[in-house]
Amino acid sequence: MQPPAREPLSRAQRSAVHLEVRDHYQSEDPDFLAWWEGHRFHVDNRETWWEGWHDAVHSAVARGVAVRRARVVSEPLSEYVRFEYDYAVTNLAAGEQVRWLPRRRAKDLAIPAVDFWVFDEESVLFHYFSGDGRLMEREYVKDGVLAKWCVDSFEAIWDRATPHEEYKPV
Repeated sequence: MQPPAREPLSRAQRSAVHLEVRDHYQSEDPDFLAWWEGHRFHVDNRETWWEGWHDAVHSAVARGVAVRRARVVSEPLSEYVRFEYDYAVTNLAAGEQVRWLPRRRAKDLAIPAVDFWVFDEESVLFHYFSGDGRLMEREYVKDGVLAKWCVDSFEAIWDRATPHEEYKPV
């Protein structure tokens, strides 16, 4: 499997946008399992959650890269998306911007059927998952037309989505 988003994020110079459209990801995720058992992330206790991804985001933001994540979600939220909502405090602390769009408010938007990252409006990293949420494959595509379509889709979602600080999970 190809390396994750960290590598292209380390090369990004202007922007990195991430769209997530699934209601469930890997059930065996240790952070999810700990959350499910009652563990919560406290932004002021970094040594319990800060990891390589947070370093990569923090570094990108420090060099002027806008890192944004939008999630299209079903309501009421699945348990996994509730975990993501709670965990988003770590993304925010690293410098990411996060927004939430209920699926019912996206009914008239052209939304890709897969999760993706777009770096500097030039290259796309698609994530393909199995039905039970396991990441099966990543595909890097350097195609300006496809990247533009993904960015345009992301921007339509972003404009309609609610910032994390204002979103109230249902």
